Amino acid sequence: MPIHRQLLILVCFTMLFGFSAEAQSDEKEKLRMAIQTKPEDSIKVFTYYSYGELFELDAPDSADFYYQKGLALAKKLNSIKGQLSYASYAIVLLNNKGKYLEALELTKEAASLAEQFGYKRDLTITYVNIANEWQYLGDIQAAADYYLKAAGLSAEMGEKRFERVSLNNLASVFIELKENEKVISYARQALLIARELKDDYAIASCLINLGVGKTNKGDYDSAILDFQQVYDIGVKDDDYILMLDGLNGLADVNTARKDLKQGAKYYRQALVLAREKEAAGYEMMAQAGLSYVYRDLNLPDSAIQAVQSAIALGKGMGAGLELKSYYLHASELYESQGDLAQALSFRKQYEVLNDSLLGEKSKTSVQLAEAKYQTEKKEQQLQLQHAQIRQKNTVNAIFIGSTVALLLILFLIWRTYAQRRRLQEQKIDQLEKEKLLFATQSLLKGQEAERNRLAKDLHDGLGGLLSGVKLQLGAMKGNLILSEEMGRSFNLALVKLDESINEMRRVAHNMMPEALLKLGLQQALQDYCEGLSASQEFTINGEFHGLEKRMDASTEIVVYRIVQELLNNAVKHAGASRILAQVMRHDANLTITVEDNGQGFDPARVKTGAGMANIRSRVDYLKGQIDIQSTPGKGTSVHIDCIIEDHG
Repeated sequence: MPIHRQLLILVCFTMLFGFSAEAQSDEKEKLRMAIQTKPEDSIKVFTYYSYGELFELDAPDSADFYYQKGLALAKKLNSIKGQLSYASYAIVLLNNKGKYLEALELTKEAASLAEQFGYKRDLTITYVNIANEWQYLGDIQAAADYYLKAAGLSAEMGEKRFERVSLNNLASVFIELKENEKVISYARQALLIARELKDDYAIASCLINLGVGKTNKGDYDSAILDFQQVYDIGVKDDDYILMLDGLNGLADVNTARKDLKQGAKYYRQALVLAREKEAAGYEMMAQAGLSYVYRDLNLPDSAIQAVQSAIALGKGMGAGLELKSYYLHASELYESQGDLAQALSFRKQYEVLNDSLLGEKSKTSVQLAEAKYQTEKKEQQLQLQHAQIRQKNTVNAIFIGSTVALLLILFLIWRTYAQRRRLQEQKIDQLEKEKLLFATQSLLKGQEAERNRLAKDLHDGLGGLLSGVKLQLGAMKGNLILSEEMGRSFNLALVKLDESINEMRRVAHNMMPEALLKLGLQQALQDYCEGLSASQEFTINGEFHGLEKRMDASTEIVVYRIVQELLNNAVKHAGASRILAQVMRHDANLTITVEDNGQGFDPARVKTGAGMANIRSRVDYLKGQIDIQSTPGKGTSVHIDCIIEDHG
């Protein structure tokens, strides 16, 4: 009984509808207001995409409208990342309509764009999307090829999360191909990465594929341990979806090894939990599983009751593939009991649904054939071009003869020498880069340590001395008899002393903000933005999300210095009236965006100063990427992507 082939679909279905209608309504209103009030910048592109995503299921035409608005703005701003992200959103609508061929072409265009501009992370995502489309079209081998490409590119970049997803998807592909050894191999590789990332949901997802592979191979004891771990993770994280996955897996394994009573026990536990959580898909699977078990236990009445419940749930969900097998199962049960009328009724329902599904399958097959035809046509064109080139080269070789041979020998000698020299230079460059990175890390840590020391010395040493002098002068003032003119001079000296103390405190705070050490990065950035824009002609809009969880101290300092330097540049050079400072963290991904509506500049004509050099060195320290977009008279946008690791 193929239960786990539908498992991932049901998990995604539950996740999509897991949010309350009230929360989704609030999010929709918030995004709608942002679209109306935000300026036309790169952030608004993704606001369009996020808003459209809320309409994907209920109003796909509205979703497509906002996706197109986001794409148009991305093209207007020449935002490559915005254009690449469009494909990931649009293919969902195409897939929901069964337009897999159009979705495949769109993902291929995105892959070409990502490859052209060297965006490897986005290229990895497009490879996964292309693999998904081939899987929808039924070309499992092509899907496996692209998952392998995604896994290889992820490993090359050190993107562990993408690598895990690609490997686990590969395992699911080989489940369909019934190559159990490969299922187990790729699921284990994905599991190792998931454990390294300490991601419970990822660990459970890998264990599910691993358990399915072992069950199909007949390694039942080991499979039971895997599904038990899935269930335990669900209990620990209070995730009923994972608990249901674990229970269904345990039921499947016990049923497969003919321990029917244990199988029935786990199906009943899954049924109780699914009803409690109103998880109709899982309730349907549990009822179907019980029906097959009851049949094998020679309990026909219970088997019929269970399959009827599964059919009712399947109709409510529109689960055509499952309903087909349930109708046939019900027909066979009634026939074994001699109730031929009911057996015929369910057999007819099976035939009607089977014809309908065959029609859908034929449509998909046509799309697959068309996709293969287009691919083969392009390959034939390439082969023809190669044949023409070979023919031309052969004719040239006849005329040139020995001269070409001599030149070829000389070229090979030169190329061998050049390759050796290039390899040596690459090794030297790599060592230099590693040396420079180590020096940069040491310099940044040394600078921050010295700043911290100076800030403490200023605050505790000089600050204390100046405060003492102020108190002494205040006491002296009460004991001295001064002329009116001397009194004014004395008061003026006290005012200047107050100003000196305040300036010393400001300098010490900028060297090492107290809020950064005590309250964290988010509060320190908020304080800095408010302090910088206080009583000024410009405003700074600070948006900081996901920073509640503290990062490594050195990482927080580096991020703070980057934002500080970018804001100082905008204030000093841009002449802007509005400045946006945004820092967002999601898991290990951190993005920094600083935009202004100032005078802008031509990046090709402006020399890089010490401030920008400091920013780039800190971005390199975080192993991030910086993208600067600016046009004279149209403001400046600086966007930084980085992965937060332990830099301590």
